[in-house]
Amino acid sequence: MVHDVITDVTQRIIERSADPRRTYLQRMEQARSDGPSRAHLSCSGQAHAYAGAGPDQKTLATTSVGNLGIVTAYNDMLSAHQPFERYPELIRRAARAAGGTAQVAGGVPAMCDGVTQGEAGMELSLFSRDVIALAAAVALSHNTFDAAVFLGVCDKIVPGLVIAAQSFGHLPAVFLPAGPMTSGLPNDEKAKVRQKFAAGEATREELMAAEMAAYHGPGTCTFYGTANTNQMLMEFMGLHLPGSSFVNPNTPLRDALTEEGARRALSLSALGNNYTPVCQILDERAFVNGIVGLMATGGSTNLLIHLIAMARAGGIVLDWQDFSDISGVVPLVARVYPNGLADVNHFHAAGGLGYAIGTLLDEGLLHPDTLTVAGQGLHHYTQEPKLIDGELVWQDGAGHSLNEKILRPANDPFQPTGGLSRLTGNLGTGVMKVSAVAPEHQVVEAPVRVFHDQDEVKAAFKAGEFTDDVIVVVRFQGPKANGMPELHSLTPILSILQGRGQKVALVTDGRMSGASGKVPAAIHVCPEALDGGPIAKLRDGDLLRVDAVRGQLEILTPGVLDRPVATADLSAHQYGVGRDLFTTFRNAVGSADAGASIFGA
Repeated sequence: MVHDVITDVTQRIIERSADPRRTYLQRMEQARSDGPSRAHLSCSGQAHAYAGAGPDQKTLATTSVGNLGIVTAYNDMLSAHQPFERYPELIRRAARAAGGTAQVAGGVPAMCDGVTQGEAGMELSLFSRDVIALAAAVALSHNTFDAAVFLGVCDKIVPGLVIAAQSFGHLPAVFLPAGPMTSGLPNDEKAKVRQKFAAGEATREELMAAEMAAYHGPGTCTFYGTANTNQMLMEFMGLHLPGSSFVNPNTPLRDALTEEGARRALSLSALGNNYTPVCQILDERAFVNGIVGLMATGGSTNLLIHLIAMARAGGIVLDWQDFSDISGVVPLVARVYPNGLADVNHFHAAGGLGYAIGTLLDEGLLHPDTLTVAGQGLHHYTQEPKLIDGELVWQDGAGHSLNEKILRPANDPFQPTGGLSRLTGNLGTGVMKVSAVAPEHQVVEAPVRVFHDQDEVKAAFKAGEFTDDVIVVVRFQGPKANGMPELHSLTPILSILQGRGQKVALVTDGRMSGASGKVPAAIHVCPEALDGGPIAKLRDGDLLRVDAVRGQLEILTPGVLDRPVATADLSAHQYGVGRDLFTTFRNAVGSADAGASIFGA
């Protein structure tokens, strides 16, 4: 029996989405009936499509076997995506063995938010999601494929690929992860060195040594930020093979899962008897399961934006109240850094996603009967992949947590509610990640200091201006203003203030990193300052209340709402590092609570 709140939220999403979802599914049925065009291409067109296919050229030209399109986010600047360099040949080999073919349809950009934190390039980060969707659509637009596999891991890449996959929702799609790097310097030790450096107590050489010890090899960063939250979602929503998210790169099991993913994608095409297009997998129940997973594991706040955009690509309309209501009944079952000391490798060893899904199913907190790439039913995702005598098999997991400091049963959780809280009030609406915020820090009432740039905050800190309780407001950081950058580079100095015993919080119409932790941060505030939201009326000294317990975001100083809105000189954010190419995006983007997307904004 599914929990009443989960059922009710799902039903209202279905009702709210009825018209756009119907239209979307009709379009997908038309695309399915039209089918791949390669058999109808001119001889010249077919020759162009097959000329680079090497040993598969003749097969493509003379038979009608399944052809698999590979969309890859490979580059070797991102540790998480470097392992994808080997994937196309693994996929082609597996496709041939299954009697089919595979071609790299195209590549998409993939940027690292870790590199661009606090830099101008971060102002392209959120927009890169929609660029990725556009690039993947170009890759698949040749319409010569029967199924697709998507190679992506990190912050905007998976959401962008999902948006594109839904545009081609008549095709089956399997998402293939790269896996996390092996554990290095513990994340909490890395964070301590960052704080010491911010306070002038560590040298740059010491900071660099710590960072290199933490980020030391190929694979996803090991903390539970947006990248690993993406991987969790792909299992909860049925687009990964079960148990595949957190298998380390360049291992025999990782390669076996990649090859099986290719075979599975081909087996789901319309050429066989098990046709399973992505438009059938990603229904309203799948998105609710994804939100449950987000809350139960204390995942990244970025997904409050991305899930809305991903859903809308399939005609499904989510809002932040859905997230809030689900958070109210879903317990926190995992503690992974920054919500705990463990990294994702420790989480995986303790039972990982298989155990988390199983315990949530036991408590009726997930829809159990969703369609997945593994078949009907989420029970497939309680199993673990193993390589036994060279053969890939799935076996039942341990059935219990192997470390209850990291992973707990849903009926005895770390906390009874989820990891995210929606905040509303006369300042507007925003969200806060509370899973890593201690209870004594979840309510902050203090005067504000208002800034229009995160560098101004750092300068004020260095000048010793933060001596009392303070709510730092950083505005004109919304999607229309400057692309809604993450403000994670403020975390060390805010943590220092908190460590001194000051009450401190951040309020912004920008974003905070998916790894945001112990400092309370009311983020994604809507309406944004550039839209004339109340955040644009605040002045230094105004009293503000940020209350994650009651879900309040309140201006306590009388008369603030009667003031004219402030303005900001944003000209410096309009050019440099490619920002001049994104003027159309800034002009067209929707609000954060609608997914901050240029599509249907």
